[in-house]
Amino acid sequence: MSKSQEHVIQKEVDKRRTFAIISHPDAGKTTLTEKLLLFGGAIRLAGTVKARKASKHATSDWMEIEKQRGISVTSSVMQFDYNGHRINILDTPGHQDFSEDTYRTLTAADSAVMLIDVAKGVEAQTIKLFQVCAKRGIPIFTFINKLDREGQSPFDLMEELENVLGIRSVPMNWPIGMGRELCGVYDRMKNQVELFQGDDHSNIQVQKVDSYEDPVIREMAGEFLHEQLKQDLELLDVAGDPFDYEKVLKGELTPVFFGSAVNNFGVQTFLENFLELAPKPEPRRSTEGMVEPTNEKFSGYVFKIQANMNPAHRDRVAFLRIVSGKFERGMSVRHVRAGKEIKLSQPQQFLAQDRDIVQEAYPGDIIGLFDPGIFRIGDSLSQGGNIVFDELPTFSPEIFSKVTVKNALKHKQYQKGLDQLTEEGTIQVFRTASFDETILGVVGQLQFEVFEHRMKAEYGVDVQLQRMPYQFARWIIDEKIDPSKFRINSVLVKDKKDNYVVLFENEYAMRTAIDKNPTAQFLEMAP
Repeated sequence: MSKSQEHVIQKEVDKRRTFAIISHPDAGKTTLTEKLLLFGGAIRLAGTVKARKASKHATSDWMEIEKQRGISVTSSVMQFDYNGHRINILDTPGHQDFSEDTYRTLTAADSAVMLIDVAKGVEAQTIKLFQVCAKRGIPIFTFINKLDREGQSPFDLMEELENVLGIRSVPMNWPIGMGRELCGVYDRMKNQVELFQGDDHSNIQVQKVDSYEDPVIREMAGEFLHEQLKQDLELLDVAGDPFDYEKVLKGELTPVFFGSAVNNFGVQTFLENFLELAPKPEPRRSTEGMVEPTNEKFSGYVFKIQANMNPAHRDRVAFLRIVSGKFERGMSVRHVRAGKEIKLSQPQQFLAQDRDIVQEAYPGDIIGLFDPGIFRIGDSLSQGGNIVFDELPTFSPEIFSKVTVKNALKHKQYQKGLDQLTEEGTIQVFRTASFDETILGVVGQLQFEVFEHRMKAEYGVDVQLQRMPYQFARWIIDEKIDPSKFRINSVLVKDKKDNYVVLFENEYAMRTAIDKNPTAQFLEMAP
């Protein structure tokens, strides 16, 4: 590769910021996403989440069931430009039942923004998603939202981050008042005050001050709040963690920002600080060692497959995270698992459901590839070489149902829907050893509802689900499998790759089976 080509790729990589927003449902993720898109000029009007039942729906929620339920079910991708940066936001489902899809989406992000409701603090779903990020050691930035409402004290929230998530925090700004008394935030790094204008957020006022003792703050906030701010910041200066960029990059320290997304307050400051601090696309692990983004040869991997994004055209889109090199429309690449060359002729980039054909893209970008049924989650694509990126994780399902098709004449459509939704990762399919029953496994109940809805809406098939009593799935590795040992409170099945799996009703049944089969390995994930 010529020096000038390398320089172009390096320049494009430096501009990119690819991140996911993680939160518990109702922490305000959709609102924050939309406000970020507003700053990038990507949408002219943020579709208010409040008006969801009317004709306006949030930009990132496009699937019919999402509109009905008012939740984000699928992870979509939004791209926009701001201040010389190219930003890719991976929108992840906040609903607890969709942790599997979210888990995989997080593997395509270089950093995460953790959104926390000031009144509720760290909630269950946030903990799960945080753990996925922490496992990968990716930097986490925290935005404490809904400051215009009464909430917990910032010190309590910082303590909760440490006690519940095990991460130290460094507040980049600090609230002056809260709820009805909120009048602004003080920027600790830049010595400036951002004033809260209530509902008027068309013009955000930022004022330079000498320090937090500046009389300007007293005039603005009054004696009581200014005194409280001084005491808080003096305590932070003495007892708080100093800002340490190395620790931030390792995911050991989270910079904390306070704001109110619905009022657009603190969002711009957060975005500008985040773009300065967040990492650009990083090298990725593969079977051939670390792959650098500036490597001249194009490579990437599929982390998500979505069918029927456009109901008018029964299509499937494979979402590809670009790891290295330059992507060009129409280029030929090696589909490593299939062992053949394929041409990427209809690549797309997204603003939720709106798509543009993309001519070129760089490491950190997410592109959608038209999928005629050749891609699976985890597939690697590359120019030359058989690079395979670390395989994406699958979750062990916890809820199981037997599935049957109501109309036997629709068996062909049923099989097609079942295959496609399995490949998308919506459900996991198991067949009993005698192959006469199909059992579906999911992480959360809502996935069954989505499965039923999509089978009817997209494939014209009515299915019947009968809940099974099993709670655990364990993959078995054993030289000689004896099905008779799995008859009490458990059943032996096979997954789609013909691996043996045992479904157990309870922990007692699982422990008994492990004791009875000393030569076998029982795994939580497929081998």
